[in-house]
Amino acid sequence: MQLIDWIIILIYLFGTMALGLLLSHRETDTYDEDDEPKSLVNNLLAGRNLPWWLAGTSMAATTFSIDTPLYICGVVASRGIAGNWEWWSFGIAHIVLIYVFAGLWRRSEMVTDAELTELRYSGPTAAVLRGIKAFLFAVPINCIGIGYAMLAMVKVVDALNLWQSLGFSPGEATKLWTVIALSLFVLIYTGVSGLWGVVVTDFFQFFLGLFGATLVAIIAVNDAGGMHQLIPNVQKITDFDVLSFIPITNNGGFGFTWNDAAGITATTFSAYLFVQWWSFRRSDGGGEFVQRLLAVKGETEEAAKKEAEKATWFFNILNYIVRTWPWIVTALAAMVLLPNLEDAELAYPTLMLTYLPSVVLGLVVASLIAAFMSTISTSINWGASYLTNDLYRRFLRPEASDQELTNAVRLASVLVTVLGSIAAFYATDVRTVFRLVIAIGTGPGLVLILRWFWWRINAAAELSAMVTGFFIGLITTVNPDINNIFPDFGFRLLAISVLTAVVWVTVMYLTPPEDEETLLNFYIKVRPGGIGWQRQQYKTGLQPAQNLKNDLLKVVAAILVMFGSMFAIGGFLLLQSITGFVSLTIAVMGGFWLRKLNKKPV
Repeated sequence: MQLIDWIIILIYLFGTMALGLLLSHRETDTYDEDDEPKSLVNNLLAGRNLPWWLAGTSMAATTFSIDTPLYICGVVASRGIAGNWEWWSFGIAHIVLIYVFAGLWRRSEMVTDAELTELRYSGPTAAVLRGIKAFLFAVPINCIGIGYAMLAMVKVVDALNLWQSLGFSPGEATKLWTVIALSLFVLIYTGVSGLWGVVVTDFFQFFLGLFGATLVAIIAVNDAGGMHQLIPNVQKITDFDVLSFIPITNNGGFGFTWNDAAGITATTFSAYLFVQWWSFRRSDGGGEFVQRLLAVKGETEEAAKKEAEKATWFFNILNYIVRTWPWIVTALAAMVLLPNLEDAELAYPTLMLTYLPSVVLGLVVASLIAAFMSTISTSINWGASYLTNDLYRRFLRPEASDQELTNAVRLASVLVTVLGSIAAFYATDVRTVFRLVIAIGTGPGLVLILRWFWWRINAAAELSAMVTGFFIGLITTVNPDINNIFPDFGFRLLAISVLTAVVWVTVMYLTPPEDEETLLNFYIKVRPGGIGWQRQQYKTGLQPAQNLKNDLLKVVAAILVMFGSMFAIGGFLLLQSITGFVSLTIAVMGGFWLRKLNKKPV
């Protein structure tokens, strides 16, 4: 790192701070709803006035954490390109979010996703469920995520020798305090500017991060001799099919078999594709994404729905079609350029330090800092939304004034940052608990989907699904030997999902349904489609606001468009022309089908 590189980083940091502070003085046109505190809507939902392109970019920036390119380098090196189905599979859920859930969330007009529980359910169980969800999401899940991001940033700082380039030799504690100081820097502009500050800085941080990732990919491939040399070289140094997108072999005609040279098993791949995306706790959106959808603007209900759908589509394009390949190409180049590296995840910063010239290095380091800051800013604002709206306002101070709630949001932001920083100091424990957080997220996804479309789902069912997932995650984390019962990830994921479903279905039928008034109020507010609300449709005389059958067909068509486009780019980029043309054909066919479906009325 040269002086010019540090100057570039400082310019980025001061520019971000200036933009955040400038947005703190922005006048927000608040969505006019009598029972909504304006301070919460302004701070946490940007006055429900976000344009789709800003909301979509912010969603993409949120998923681009500092550890993401490191993670992908590790995945490709150990399991090949097909290993990325571990996160590609969530693209199915994100497509479902566009056409099935985006409009429902926007019509609900909630402040957080946890608040939905008391619109959908009634009584003490609903209140307990809301409080537990708010606490779990705001404190353990969110703060441990912050701590994990901080640890990943420390790993990058260490690999890039940032302190050493200034003539210092810091210990591990000093490196961590450096990252915590950066988080406090983020807290300043996030705390005073609210969601507007988060999403606008996210916009610039995302495209800076994308620019940096593209620069690294171009330079790494060039140093590896170009794509025509990289492809055969990476195949020579691996004993599995590293370049396969979908590890299935065609035996001629309609005969297909599993590619035994793939880096993942058939059951694991099947679990990614058919189970993981609907079984995880983000099956109907996930808190950070839902926050953006609740914040999009719209003069009418239909306009707000369209804005939410466009925001989610833009996120999918940026996250899967655009951003996938710079990371994967860099991972392949790292396998050739750094064949003896013990930790494959360190390939990314090692490539930067070894092959990037001055100025370019400064830009790319700034882009990684931007990725870290975008994740931290979202986590701070998101965690504060639960603590303020779903705990403080709901249970402690229902009569709180706008100014009191504004102060509560800022204090909650500080608390979330402090707790995340404390978590970061327990490196080994944080990794263990982080795996626990992922484990307890698997299982309740199905009930989260069905609660929108079947009146019989009750608060006890959702609470039991969440508790069951928690205990399974706790047991398998505390005693990993239990995982030997299902050593293959695919069978393990299926077993967890089935066991959780058995529990919540049993609890649901052993407990009474929600009261009819609550169900009618929910239906009137959200008006979901399908056959699960026919009684409420009849009683209210209101038709659904969505054509569920048509929306599900749109989901299938959109999956063809998105994955076809993604694999077409990858096919042509990695010199797999047949894959490229077939994928492009699938994407075009899906596009025509989707266009036809969009013309059908609700």
